Amino acid sequence: MLVEAKKEFNKISKTFEFYESVKNILGEIALEQNEFKTAIIYLEEFQNFPETNSFNIKKSIVNHNLGICYLHLQDFKRAESYLLKSTKLQELEKDTLMLIGAYGDVANLYYNQYKDNLAIPFFEKAYYLSKKVKNFRLKKTAANNMAVVEENRKNFEKALVYRKEAGKWNDSLTDQNKIWAVAEVEKKFAIKQKQEEIHVLEVENKIKQTQRNGLLVVAVLLLSVFGIGLYFYRQKIKTNKIILSQKENLDELNATKDKLFTIVSHDLRSSVNALKTSNTKLLSHLETKNYEQLDVLLHKNNAIANSSYNLLDNLLNWSQQQTNQLFFQQESLHLFSIIQQIEYNYKPIVSEKDIDLNINIDKNIYVFMDLDSLKIILRNMLDNAIKFSHEKGTISIYLHKPKDNFIELVIEDTGVGMSNIVIQELLQETTKLSKKNNKEIIGTGLGMQLCKSMLVKNGGKLDIESKIGLGTKFILFLPKENTNG
Repeated sequence: MLVEAKKEFNKISKTFEFYESVKNILGEIALEQNEFKTAIIYLEEFQNFPETNSFNIKKSIVNHNLGICYLHLQDFKRAESYLLKSTKLQELEKDTLMLIGAYGDVANLYYNQYKDNLAIPFFEKAYYLSKKVKNFRLKKTAANNMAVVEENRKNFEKALVYRKEAGKWNDSLTDQNKIWAVAEVEKKFAIKQKQEEIHVLEVENKIKQTQRNGLLVVAVLLLSVFGIGLYFYRQKIKTNKIILSQKENLDELNATKDKLFTIVSHDLRSSVNALKTSNTKLLSHLETKNYEQLDVLLHKNNAIANSSYNLLDNLLNWSQQQTNQLFFQQESLHLFSIIQQIEYNYKPIVSEKDIDLNINIDKNIYVFMDLDSLKIILRNMLDNAIKFSHEKGTISIYLHKPKDNFIELVIEDTGVGMSNIVIQELLQETTKLSKKNNKEIIGTGLGMQLCKSMLVKNGGKLDIESKIGLGTKFILFLPKENTNG
């Protein structure tokens, strides 16, 4: 598109009244095509232009584009001059969206020169200004920049806060993209249906034409019918085999779906009934002002709500995975920060069961995975460990020595454990959904299915060590940070 646009603009005569606007556009096209020296030739002509001109050319944008050109050419002195000029003009124009980008570019300029003391104030300006806009991408970028700054300062607690905020904006951006994706899928489906209808009409017309021709030439018709009949008979046999295979797959999928809905509806009904019963008791104790029992019931309600929420969250992620709607992008992730975030979310439940949660993770370890996948895996693994641990039990999260291209993350509990048969069933690729034997625990096996499939998608794998009554050890093989990219 840019190449075609460039050709069309070059056809415009230099005597054209608004040719200055054409040169400005050609400069911007050259910048988009990474032809930085060519872009500079076009754009530097506008340095002596007044801010208010008949061509509607903004000097703030021209200075910004020149600064970006020199930044790519590593002429940092000129890049700094133009970017600072652009920033001052945009501050006067109060163009918030452009100003956030300008602050970010100036910060990156200094950061590339290791001038952190000059870069950080501009990163902070971009971050606080991003709070005033509704652009999720700008908010995510600003928060990520601040997270990197705090990580470089070794201030991992602040970095975690910024990472969580960036994740929130990423989720909002993903939801926005999903809406467009669903609309696109529906559009393609409608087009496909129309094409199939046209195809059916074409086949019907061909059959009618064949019938009319058959009435004219009987002898040819007999031979044609025999040949066509034989052809369609073979096609029918082939089609029937395909349909039978598809039917078997569909029956299996429907059986899985029905079983999933049965288990989920049973668990949700059980949790809702438990909440209703608990709330009735809660109201009774509220009237008698029995605050000790009120505290116990509130903690119980919180645990039931958390289990139900995790069940619904797993169901949503499972359905999105089945329809290939999950956003997936592998990147370098700071493992300790993400585990801290998951731990923070589960602190109330851990505290309620009086579980001793020990985390011993090297703070310099990075893995190369999709962020949402890693969060889902860690959340489900920790949730399982808490569910199947006794009160006053112990959960340990630690690392084995790295092997080959993997980081071995171990999540170990002192809970009820499991038999070798159950372990083998869980590790099989064809494991079916099943209800837990423990009536006090809400679960379908869906979380484990999610964890296995997401580990495989990220290039990792899972191993389990356990004995009944002696606890369970889940070993996650996570891909190391990609150092070749």
